[in-house]
Amino acid sequence: MEVENQNQEKASVMQRVKGWFKARFEKITSGIAGVGKEGRRLAKEDPRRVVHALKVGLAIAAISLLYYFDFFFDGFGVNAMWAVMTVVVVFEFSVGATLGKGVNRALATLLGGALGVGTHDLANLTPEKVEVVLIGVSVCVIAATATFCRFFPKIRARYDYGFLVFILTFSLISVSGYRDDVVFDMAYRRLTTILIGGCVAILICIFVRPVWAGKDLHQHTAANIEKLACYLEAFGRVYFQESYDKNLAPLKDFKSVLISKGTEDSLVNFARWEPKHGKFHYRHPWNQYLKIGSATRECAYKIDALNCYLVSDVQTPLELRTKIQDLCTKISSECGLALTDVAIGLRTMTCPLASEKHITDAKASAKALKALLKTRLWHDTEFLDIVPVVTVASLLIEIVTCTAKIADSVEVLATKAKFKKPDPGMNRQASREKVKRSPSIEASHSVNIVFE
Repeated sequence: MEVENQNQEKASVMQRVKGWFKARFEKITSGIAGVGKEGRRLAKEDPRRVVHALKVGLAIAAISLLYYFDFFFDGFGVNAMWAVMTVVVVFEFSVGATLGKGVNRALATLLGGALGVGTHDLANLTPEKVEVVLIGVSVCVIAATATFCRFFPKIRARYDYGFLVFILTFSLISVSGYRDDVVFDMAYRRLTTILIGGCVAILICIFVRPVWAGKDLHQHTAANIEKLACYLEAFGRVYFQESYDKNLAPLKDFKSVLISKGTEDSLVNFARWEPKHGKFHYRHPWNQYLKIGSATRECAYKIDALNCYLVSDVQTPLELRTKIQDLCTKISSECGLALTDVAIGLRTMTCPLASEKHITDAKASAKALKALLKTRLWHDTEFLDIVPVVTVASLLIEIVTCTAKIADSVEVLATKAKFKKPDPGMNRQASREKVKRSPSIEASHSVNIVFE
């Protein structure tokens, strides 16, 4: 009996172990399948991600030749690994981000190495006890000063990575030079390999299917304006209906505009590093895109407040809403058409002409709506019943002002960047579809926000 109990316990333990391994295997399998599915989604969303991954692999394989061949290894030794590390750290999704990091790393390594060698040579002229104190004080003062400089907003935006590399290089060379007399040779080899790695990364990034941050910023700004236009054109149709689908895409896409500031700031910083490409010159007014983005988000916040009344469960009765339907629909439609024309003009780099007429019509309708609201339009209605519809009317009037501000900002950009006159035969609908099919710029560049 005792033997049988022992056998049953062993069988029970084996079953539990088998069940545990089976569960873990199923979990790992499902995880791999989930990763594969997510990878296909990311590649389909923006095929440039696959190209970027292959470019990084190509750059690392090319720079690894410094370590594999005896000819290069005899010249650089183990310092050849700094070239590989440079490619891994410097290579970013866009050309501007890669150039920014590459230039920052090269200049910071040069300055940090030169200052480190100078500190080492100066310390050698003093007695041994003073040498230690001098190196320690130099490292403390220079590292503290460079770290404090990183808090300046303009420096942090473009040169934060460079200051970080400068502190690292200076500290390594200054401290290691106390035990090693061949400091200059070490600094020279490290600087040379870093320059080689940076050049390889930059050349492959520019000449192999380049991704331009400036072009992405341009498309991103036009797409954001188009999302607001689509919402406004749809709002006038659905708000004055008894029932409608709250999950319509035009009524939801605008929300991404609310959180676009980080992406725009990063793309502007990256675009400043890029050389001339396409229609974008070296001195292109990139800062104007920040002003356009600010005006676009201001309008998006108004639309977000408007959307709260659209999806709210508490609605003003339809018969009360219809009293201002014509004017509200006119304002919404004209603002949507104006923003559509602005978005198309921005994307094609042509001066928007029809937007001025649409904004004028929207302002006239807003003025008429203001006058209508001052009359005793709902004098026999409960106050709480008319609050939502009056708020909607007020928000639409404010959106007219925001639309004009966006159009003015784009007009300033058109003047500075010398946009061309539009083609009279341009197809508005085709242009709109091209804007909608633009890749997911926010997700592709999200990793670069850290560099900002």
